[in-house]
This record gives sequence, structure tokens and C-alpha cells, in this order.
Amino acid sequence: MEERVLLVDDDPIVLDFLSVGLEMEGFNVITADSVSRAIIEVQKTQPSIILSDYQLHDGTAFDLLAWLKIRDFRLPVIVLTGQVRIDLAVEAIKNGAEQFIPKPVDLTLLTTMLHRALDNFRNLQKTVTNKLERARYERDPFLGVSPAIRELKKAAKRVAEANSTVLIQGETGTGKGVLARALHKMGSRSNEPFVDLNCAGLSRELLESELFGHTKGAFTGAVANKIGFLEAANHGTLFLDEIGDMDLQIQGKILKVVEEKHFYRLGDVLERKADMQIIVATHRDLKKLADEELFRSDLYFRINTLRLRIPPLRERREDIPIITDKLVEQLALDMKRGPIVVSDNARTALLNYPWPGNIRELRNVLERAVLLSDDGVIHNTGLEFEGPTHQPASPAPALNHLTLKEIEKHFIVQAMQAEGGNIIRAAKRLGIHRSSLYTKIREYGL
Repeated sequence: MEERVLLVDDDPIVLDFLSVGLEMEGFNVITADSVSRAIIEVQKTQPSIILSDYQLHDGTAFDLLAWLKIRDFRLPVIVLTGQVRIDLAVEAIKNGAEQFIPKPVDLTLLTTMLHRALDNFRNLQKTVTNKLERARYERDPFLGVSPAIRELKKAAKRVAEANSTVLIQGETGTGKGVLARALHKMGSRSNEPFVDLNCAGLSRELLESELFGHTKGAFTGAVANKIGFLEAANHGTLFLDEIGDMDLQIQGKILKVVEEKHFYRLGDVLERKADMQIIVATHRDLKKLADEELFRSDLYFRINTLRLRIPPLRERREDIPIITDKLVEQLALDMKRGPIVVSDNARTALLNYPWPGNIRELRNVLERAVLLSDDGVIHNTGLEFEGPTHQPASPAPALNHLTLKEIEKHFIVQAMQAEGGNIIRAAKRLGIHRSSLYTKIREYGL
């Protein structure tokens, strides 16, 4: 990504020399010859870093630093000066300058310092963004061998390359947040911040403040300027989980961000750029919500261009043993336990359970089983499920020896047995429409 440097100096010779040199080093250089012009350029171009002479004809670099601080513009600033004074250097650092460098400066050294200042600033930004996040395992959203998960992986690779707004759909617990992180790492913004916000359960006022930020005095209780999630995710990725629960008024503002790539803090008139990829997720049917006017149809059509659906566990049962082994390995390591083995009867029980809570529920069940395992083996008696298990009348066949059609037939029979032959409930259990189930019943002669 090309870095924009705002170069501020009232000496035209210095401006020309440094501009040419920095552009040859790959920087995009914007110039200004005064404090007032620099302020205009900051608002207009939003540079990545500022390189300013200390003494300018209408003020000093300290005036620019003070303005940036008041407006809460968080940018690294390097100050150049012909006055080699310790007190000035100390004051520059106190005022927020990244470096205070005497003139004349070697171009190679200056380039190194610019890159270092940008790296330090980005690392600080990432630390601030992620400091409240719980440590979590790096999870693979594509773990498994099922056709459904292989297709999801193939589609995700294509979507990640597009750098456009992405909609992730899936039931609760399927791993929508994990997939969003994977898309971020697969894309061109992988070295930039990943910021996620769950929209569920937040009031309109709180969600709006969290997203857009606010200025001091924007509303009662706004005692200081606040950076919003949009600003924190600049150049990176913003993940909005459960967007189906977002207030309609805020949906309109998000639509403008998606389409126009800019936004305003609450109580501010300064336009800020939104250079980021936006990924949204929901477990709800947005089309149905849009038809019922509970979700903006224009936003739905705008975010529905690139869509990924995560299949629930009941549609990819052949992946359950693989996911189980990976989770047990991670949990045993986390709990400082030795190797844990999953018995055959436990595997059968795990395979036959419908998993309404999907991978999140599977992890919870296994976490308790690992914790309570005394002999290093997880037995079916150590598994505690939230809902009815609906054990089949006959043992589950070894799925790895069956064709895809035989596996599908087996689970249709299993669902019909569990629901006492009720087509509607069996279709719901399988996650398909009842007309599709009728077709499959005729196809397999059931």
C-alpha cells in the first residue's frame, strides 16, 4: 500500500529536493509551505505521516502538532530543524512528535526513519485495537473434508481477493467470526488492523457512538473525543457481526460508508475517509427482514453481492470427527493435560447428536469432557448434551466407506426415525425445505 507523506517546508528548494527523493523511494508526497496549508492538506488528503520543518513563516511545527492534538488526528509527525537545541527536541517529543531531526538530513536515513515511524504507529494502533480482545485459538474455518466445506474454502479464496464488502451467513455457533478473520488474513489488508463489533444487544445510541466515534460535547456524557471502530479499522478490515440486529437509522449511515467511503464523527463536521474492507455477518434471513421492512432493502442488496454461507454441522457430519480431534488436542494443551483419546462410543454419540449450537456447542461439550476425564479417555458417559440425542435404532455406519449418496440416504433415514416419520420436522432437522426432502425420499425409494 502506497504511503502518503505530507511534506511541510517554506523553502521551495528543500521541498523540491525532498519530494523527488522520497517519491523515488516509493512514497506519495503531498507538499505544503505553511502551517495553514498543512492543516488544509491533512483534512483533504489524510496522509499516513507528516514530515515538517520546525520554523515556518506563519508559525512552527508545534502549532501543527497542537492542532492535530485538539482535532484528535492520530498521525506520526517527524520534525526537521536547523536549530540544534536539546530543549526544542524535548518539547517536540512532549508535543507528540515521533522524531526531532537536525538539518541537513541524509535522504537514506530519513527514509529509514519514515518507515520506522510508520511501523511503530501501526503496531501501536494494532495494540490499542486488540488490547481488550480475549486470547483465542487460531481456528481453521475450513477444517474438514465435506463437499460443503471444500466449496466454502474455494469461494472464500475468490472473495478474499475481491477486497469488497462480504456477507457471511450461518447459524449461531458455526464460526462466522472465525471465517471473517480468515478472510482478513487471506486478503491484501492482512498486515492492517482487524476490528470486530457485535451489533446485537446494543442500543442505537451506543452502537452509533461505538461505530462512528464522537467529539467532546457531542452529547451528554461525551467528556472527551473518542475514536470509533470505523476510524480504528482504517486501512484494515471492519467486521460487523449480527448486522441483522442493527438499528434502521444506523443502517442508513453504514450504507453511505459502504458506497461513499467516508463518515463523520458524532458532533463533528470533518469528513473522515473509510479506507477499509467491510465484512458483515448474520444468522438471520436478511431477505425476509427486508421484505418485512425490518432491514433496509438498499443495504441488503448492496452487501449481498459477495455472499458466503457456512453450513451447520448437521450438513457436514463427516467433519465432526476431524473437528473433534482438533478441539480435544487444543483443549488438552490449554488445560495442561496429557494426550486425550476419544473412545468409539463417544465418537458415535457425537456423530448422532444434532448440534443445534454447532461448533460452539461441540467445543463446550468437549471442554467439559476433557476437564472431567480421569483416565485420559473421553467416554460417551462423559458427554453432556444440551438437548435430546435422538440415538438411531441401528449403529451409524463407517461414513468414510460410503459414497456421498449413501451418506445422504443414511442421515435422511436417521432424521425420519428421530422425528417419527414427520416430514416437516425431519426437513427442519436436516436444514432443507420439505419439498426437497420429498424429492430425496422418492429418489432413494424410502
